[in-house]
Amino acid sequence: MPLLARMLASPLHLEIGAGAVEGVPQLLHDRYISTTGSVLVAVGPSTGDEIWQRLEPRLPGATFRAVHEASLSAATELQVALGERGYDAVVAIGGGKTLDVAKYAATRAGIPMIAVATNLAHDGICSPVASLEHAHGKGSFGVAMPLSVVVDLDYVRAAPAPLVSGGIGDVVSNLSAIEDWLLAGAQRGEPVDGLALAFARTAAEAVIGRTDSVQDEAFLVVLAEALVLSGMAMAAAGTSRPCSGACHEILHAVDQLYPGTAGHGELAGLGAAFATYLRGQEDRFAQVVTCLTRHELPCLPGEVGLSQDQFTAAVLAAPETRPDRYTILEHLAMDDGLAAERVGDFVTAVEQVRTGVR
Repeated sequence: MPLLARMLASPLHLEIGAGAVEGVPQLLHDRYISTTGSVLVAVGPSTGDEIWQRLEPRLPGATFRAVHEASLSAATELQVALGERGYDAVVAIGGGKTLDVAKYAATRAGIPMIAVATNLAHDGICSPVASLEHAHGKGSFGVAMPLSVVVDLDYVRAAPAPLVSGGIGDVVSNLSAIEDWLLAGAQRGEPVDGLALAFARTAAEAVIGRTDSVQDEAFLVVLAEALVLSGMAMAAAGTSRPCSGACHEILHAVDQLYPGTAGHGELAGLGAAFATYLRGQEDRFAQVVTCLTRHELPCLPGEVGLSQDQFTAAVLAAPETRPDRYTILEHLAMDDGLAAERVGDFVTAVEQVRTGVR
């Protein structure tokens, strides 16, 4: 008998709204995640500690643990802590780094994890991937998706602007990643999952054309939903392919060559703009640049503190960050001279879009 359907991993519960964090204790009880309150609450810096102070009186059986860095060692230490007591679940409160540490630890410990996101910097709030630093750089590790995702818009609004608008760049980069996946399918015969593409494209299209901003609650809700959909796309595909292509190869190369240059979502958006330019997709390129500019996200190397030569070096190094992945960069196989020329042309094209000259 043929397989008539497939099961997709997804959060059991999603809540996005002002004051959403107040419902976490009730969520744990009503969904039978933890009826005893025996949970480990992992909090990141800044607002994570504040939220814990608010929840502690209503979670008398919980244990508090601070997460200071998004490293493999920190995640392993958290995993060990989970094994020291029979916790029902992990409640992770903070940004993407804190959530990634908790996702890894909870997966290895075999217990559910609740993600309480305090910003919308990238699609890690719901993805089946944890990005963690280790002795040899940064790696991506397959993990279980959060059982529940809570996004409290009060804390999102209070976050620094780059930790909110960065998610826009990450979501919009889906459009570039999709084109790379389709290219790999056409050129290399790589299997392409249509359902994963649908999730990823829907997420990006929901955001790219909106004219409101991160100051508007309606926009924040759509952005949060889009980030969750991106996670669903990766879960459906069983890989980060629908949300990561040349855009993220460039991001990782910049991180390796020039650490601390900019945030994940900002670099993903910049990488997506450049990759879209390389494909000659003029209308889509203009749409991406217009969206990123509207939300004050970088579209030029200089806007993240890089010279054109430095950005060219990152473009040339990018394919080595994911040797198994075929994108527009691998397809063009640019040498030093051609890459420098295309970067220069890209800078001119961005400026033309911004001034209305195409």
